[in-house]
Amino acid sequence: MSLSRIFLVAIVLYLLYGFVFNFLVPVFRTARQVKKQFRNMEDAAATMREQMNNQGQTPPFQQESTAQAAQARKKSEPLATDNIGEYIDFEEVKK
Repeated sequence: MSLSRIFLVAIVLYLLYGFVFNFLVPVFRTARQVKKQFRNMEDAAATMREQMNNQGQTPPFQQESTAQAAQARKKSEPLATDNIGEYIDFEEVKK
């Protein structure tokens, strides 16, 4: 092997090493940590749901969602007393 070829291989190996240990390893560690945190949150939610069901209560997050759904229905249903008003014609302004 010539000296230039050895130098080129060394540069490629150095760049590959930097890519693996400065990019891929942190990405895999972060992904694993995020998955673990989501798993812990799901376990905590399941435990809370199970405790609420055992006590005969509705979990707080379900109470909020039903209240929000009721508010959304009220907003989406048009009232008979609503006055839309008269139509105002739109004219384009030309420059």
